[in-house]
Amino acid sequence: MRKWLAGVAVVALAAGCAPVQSGPATSGTDETTGQLRVWLFDEVNRTAKEKVVQEAVAEFQGKHAGVTVDVQYIQVQSRAERFKAAFSDPGSAPDVAEFGNTDLAGYVAAGGFADLTADVAAWDEGKDLVPGVLDTAKVGGKVHGVPWYVGVRALYYRTDVFTELGVQPPSTLDEIAPLARRIRAAKPELLGISVGGKYVYGALPFVWANGGDIATKSGDKYTAAIDSPQAKAGIAKYAELLRDDICPPAQCAGNGGDASVENFRGGKAAMTIGGDFNRKSVDASAAAGKYGVVPLPGKDPGSVAPAFSGGNLLGVLSGTKRRTLAGDFVELLAGKRYQRKMYDAMGNLPTFTDVQRVVADADPFLKPFTTTLAAGTRFVPVTPSWAKIDAQAVLPTMLQEIATGGKDVDTAATSAADAMNAAFTS
Repeated sequence: MRKWLAGVAVVALAAGCAPVQSGPATSGTDETTGQLRVWLFDEVNRTAKEKVVQEAVAEFQGKHAGVTVDVQYIQVQSRAERFKAAFSDPGSAPDVAEFGNTDLAGYVAAGGFADLTADVAAWDEGKDLVPGVLDTAKVGGKVHGVPWYVGVRALYYRTDVFTELGVQPPSTLDEIAPLARRIRAAKPELLGISVGGKYVYGALPFVWANGGDIATKSGDKYTAAIDSPQAKAGIAKYAELLRDDICPPAQCAGNGGDASVENFRGGKAAMTIGGDFNRKSVDASAAAGKYGVVPLPGKDPGSVAPAFSGGNLLGVLSGTKRRTLAGDFVELLAGKRYQRKMYDAMGNLPTFTDVQRVVADADPFLKPFTTTLAAGTRFVPVTPSWAKIDAQAVLPTMLQEIATGGKDVDTAATSAADAMNAAFTS
C-alpha cells in the first residue's frame, strides 16, 4: 500500500464562500483502522451515483481489515457552511470530500485540503490525467485534488427544425445570432437559441474566443480584464442573443444554465449551449431523438470556442487522522475503473485521456465534447477572491444589465471590472 503524503500550511482565508480565520493543522497521526468519513454531493439522480460508490466502498473495506467507510451526501447549496465548519473543527470534518473546482482556491487558502502533488506524480494512473483538467486542481502549481469528472459545453440543436428550414449548424460565433434570428422568424413559437443573463459559463466562451479574458495575473495579483476591448466584443456578441427576435430578455434575462437547457428540453428552443452532463436529461425530454451536438464554434471557421472546464474533485482533508487510508480511497474512487463506472451510471465525462478515448470511441455523442477539450479549455481566476466575485453575481449582473437595457456594454463592463478589482484587492 503506497503512503500518501500529508501536509498543508495553516493559512488565513482572506475572502471566499467558506471563510474561516485559520485552517486546521495536520493531525500528526496516520491511523490505519477505524472509520473513514467521506462527503459527496447529493444529486437529483443520486441512486445511480450511490450504487457505484457503494461498490467502491465494499471493495475498499474488503481490502482494509478493520476499516469502515461512512459516506454522507451533502447539499451543494449548503456546501459553504459545511466546509467552513469542517475546516474550523477537524473533529467534525470528513477525511475525504468531493468539491467543485471553482471552490478550490478558497478551500486551499483556508488550509482545508492536503497537497497531493507528490501523490499524483507517484500514482501510476496520474500520468494519464488530461493536463488541462489537472490544472483545475492546482493552486500555486500544487495539486490539491484529483479530478473526478470534467464538464464542458457544446452547441445542442434541433435536427428536425434545421432539416425543415434547410439550415446547417453555425461554423463561427458570428453566425449564431443571424441563424437564431432566422429560425425564430420562421418559427415564432421557438427561441432561436436558449441562453440567459445568468448563464456565465455560456457567455464566457464568447469572451475567450474574441481574445478577451476575465482577469489577468501579474505575480500573485489579479486585475480585472472583463472591460478590455476584446472581452467587450465577446460580451456584445453574447448579448446580441438576448433580444426579442432571438431570446427575449423578458423570458431569458433571468435564466442560468439549467433554465436555458430546460427550454431546449421542453421543445421551446432550436438551440442551446449545454454540457455533456445534460445528455441524459435531454434524452428523457421532448427533444429526444431529434437533436444533435457540435462544438461551439470559435471566431474563425473550423475553430472551437474555448469552453469553461468545469467539474468536481476528490480531495483529502488536511486534518485527517487517516491520511494513508484517505489517499487510497481517493485513488480508488477517482481512478480509471470507477470513473468508467460513473460514466456508465451518470454520464460523467472521465478525466483520463485513455478512458475518454475509450468511451468516445464507443459513443459518437461524446465527440463534440472531447473535441472541445482537445481544442483547449479555460478556467476562472484561481484565487479565493473568485468566491466573493461569484457570490456577488458580478458577471451575471453585468449580463443582465446589458440584456435589459439598463446599461450599455461599456458601462456594464466597467462596473463589473470595478467590482472585481475591489474583490481582488480586499
